[in-house]
Amino acid sequence: MSHHLASTTAAASSSPSRRPSLTSFPSPLHRPSALFQQTNFVATRTERKPAPSVAAAAASPVSPLHRLEEMSDHEAIPERLAVVTGGNRGIGIEVCRQLALQGVTVILTARDEERGKAAVESLCRESNLSNIIFHQLDILDAGSRASLARHIETRYGKLDILVNNAGVGGVAVDQEGLRALNIDPKMWLSGKAAHLVESVIIQTYDEAVKCLNTNYYGLKWATEALLPLLKKSTSGARIINTSSLRSELQRMPNEKLRESLRDADSWDEARIEAMLSEFLEDMKNGRLEAAGWPMMLPAYSMSKMVVNLYTRILARRHPEMRINCVHPGFVKTEINWNTGVLPPEEGARGAVMLALAPGDGPTGCYFDQTKMGEAW
Repeated sequence: MSHHLASTTAAASSSPSRRPSLTSFPSPLHRPSALFQQTNFVATRTERKPAPSVAAAAASPVSPLHRLEEMSDHEAIPERLAVVTGGNRGIGIEVCRQLALQGVTVILTARDEERGKAAVESLCRESNLSNIIFHQLDILDAGSRASLARHIETRYGKLDILVNNAGVGGVAVDQEGLRALNIDPKMWLSGKAAHLVESVIIQTYDEAVKCLNTNYYGLKWATEALLPLLKKSTSGARIINTSSLRSELQRMPNEKLRESLRDADSWDEARIEAMLSEFLEDMKNGRLEAAGWPMMLPAYSMSKMVVNLYTRILARRHPEMRINCVHPGFVKTEINWNTGVLPPEEGARGAVMLALAPGDGPTGCYFDQTKMGEAW
């Protein structure tokens, strides 16, 4: 890379380069930079720009509350309350089911209200559960985030568990062509399928933008909106971020960046954004391989690497909470075009285990399903 990303952000800005200084890009929590304006990075899926700040998001007009049913004003506050993002299908709906079976009151959230309500109804009917509630949440929409936070504050006054599960794959796919290739799962997991799938998986700039925007920025914004409520937890707050095998740093070709990412103490959100800006610029200019970025699902891989890094940053800032990330396994879901081998029931186990972890459990760690892994 032309920037030495192993240095601090300030040092990177003074390095000679033909690219614009990465430190010139302000945080998207304030205003879009020239690059972000040009690429429509923020709020791609909703076609709305994020709030100028978290405080502004909380103060924005609140959209109508979307719930399957209203609770009685006299209903007791649950001992443990969880929010699951992207909870209407795949691993997310299984996390909701398994937490509810353990006695946790679960707010299942989904961007699509109709699909979210249908998911709650199916869980209540098929598993005989009454402790799952629906609330609409688009993690890229400031008003939607504020609506959920305000509802929880008004109704419950606290939050105990946040499972950040919502995500996208970051590529356009010819699914019929992909199925015809019949790629061995071991090839997927090793990353050796990168060249095999070039004809059926298209890496586009717009899809990369959507992927980073959803998988990292959306996760971060949703977490920030709910942090004040997590701090009020009466049972000890838990945050679980869904990661991926693609996030493991051994898959990062750039050695200097790989070593830098291992040092979480030297990173913050501004530096993460600078790195992602450079990644997008290299993608736009066809320089991914030359610059040493991951070539197997590059945007998805980068989004999950920074989710791991953000997890460690949060854990350092909030030692009173248990904050971890988890690779659910190669699960057969829509995000991987059903190429996985594990059922969603198994993929949910790691997140559920961490959500119910004891107060002296691990924090700032990466788990490969239910066992501690080595992402860095």
